[in-house]
Amino acid sequence: MTISGALFNALSGLTANSRAAELVSSNVANSTTEGYGMRELDLSSQVLAGSGYGVRTGTVVRIVDEGLIEDRRLAEAGVGNGNTLARFLSDLENIIGIPDQEGSLSGRLAAFESALIEAGARPDSQARLSNLLSAAQGVTQHLNASSDAIQTARMDADREIALQVDRLNAGLASVKNINYEIQTSLARGQDPSSLMDLRQQTIDDISSIVPLRQVPRSNGQVALFTPGGAILLDGRAAELEFSPTGFIVPEMTLASSALSGLTINDRDTRTSGGRSPIAGGSLAALFEIRDERAVSAQVQLDAMARDLVERFQDPALDATRAPGAAGLFTDADAAFLPADEVALSTRLSVNSVVDPDQGGALWRLRAGLGAAVPGDVGNGVLLADMATALTANRVPASGDITTAARSASGLAAEFLSLVGAGKRDVEYELGFSIATHETLKLLELETGVDTDVEMQKLMLVEQAYAANARVMTTADDMLQLLMQL
Repeated sequence: MTISGALFNALSGLTANSRAAELVSSNVANSTTEGYGMRELDLSSQVLAGSGYGVRTGTVVRIVDEGLIEDRRLAEAGVGNGNTLARFLSDLENIIGIPDQEGSLSGRLAAFESALIEAGARPDSQARLSNLLSAAQGVTQHLNASSDAIQTARMDADREIALQVDRLNAGLASVKNINYEIQTSLARGQDPSSLMDLRQQTIDDISSIVPLRQVPRSNGQVALFTPGGAILLDGRAAELEFSPTGFIVPEMTLASSALSGLTINDRDTRTSGGRSPIAGGSLAALFEIRDERAVSAQVQLDAMARDLVERFQDPALDATRAPGAAGLFTDADAAFLPADEVALSTRLSVNSVVDPDQGGALWRLRAGLGAAVPGDVGNGVLLADMATALTANRVPASGDITTAARSASGLAAEFLSLVGAGKRDVEYELGFSIATHETLKLLELETGVDTDVEMQKLMLVEQAYAANARVMTTADDMLQLLMQL
């Protein structure tokens, strides 16, 4: 080997060692950085005509497990979906209230039943009649507040949908731009690894909103699809559109076109069910809350309100009332009509004829809602009949809460049970998604940067650097010796 060949070999080796040391430093410094892909240097031998062999410093290879990352993203979407639904159902359970919780629906009905029994035992007591009115108002106020809270949850979901759609659009636009920058970087012969890290972080940031599958394209670019078949990015980014609604009432639904749906590239997109293109992420869960679960809860709440009204609007219960007149519980102080059931729980009120604050009289609770005079103060028959009507088992006329006959308290317990069962199912799925996500995240970290291995590489780099430097020193000594001859 010639002296120039030895110098070429050593110089190429020093160049490779310097680049390898730089990569080791970068790997160690970013060992805990989210989305960082470990770098390795692609080395090969090369021949320089007339000078011998050397080391060719190739491209930097970014090492990641794309399949593992995709599975982790899908699990993350499942966590986003489950968390969103679990929070809603937990809030709904708190709105209704468990039986031993102060102010719960079951507790209000129990207090109303007790007040009826106590008033029936002493129908002449103004205090007990006043307590009965307060207990009845407590039931209506709870149903009113529950209905308002359900609609608030729908409005919150509607606003959050708008925010997540904006975030998703911004994320897709960023990935599209990074794709272009990577393509440009490769065309210039530059290392695009840092851009690929940024792209991975950007996709990770939106992966909880919708489940994403990443497909490689030419020149370092990627395309993004959902498992449901929506094309979110393939060359150009999809444009998702949604119009938030300022105020939502029970009568407003997606089916009635009173609420906005979702469009992708100006095409209406199904937002519910397993066949939805966006199924599986937090965005789908928000649509499910706004258009399905909260609507169903409102329907069941209205059915409970109807059941309560009809128990006390029965013509056989109070002979003093005119035909078709409202009973103790009313639809905004009017008689209830089955055609007006939607949002009944919002309008439910106690008949003003028994409320002194509205010009009524407490004695009508005892004498009858249509009575003109107080009558016998010791007659508690009507109060006893109302207590019987409250506790009687009857099949609800609507709501799909139960097909079995239930008392008013039993119906409230059945409603709470349905909410609790739904919550348990969602929490079970959420627990599975969290466990899957944590396992995949751990596996992803294990395939990342191992600092012990990197330090071993650095020691080898140092040894190779010293050997190449020694070759150059020896070659220099030989040249100096030759020049002195």
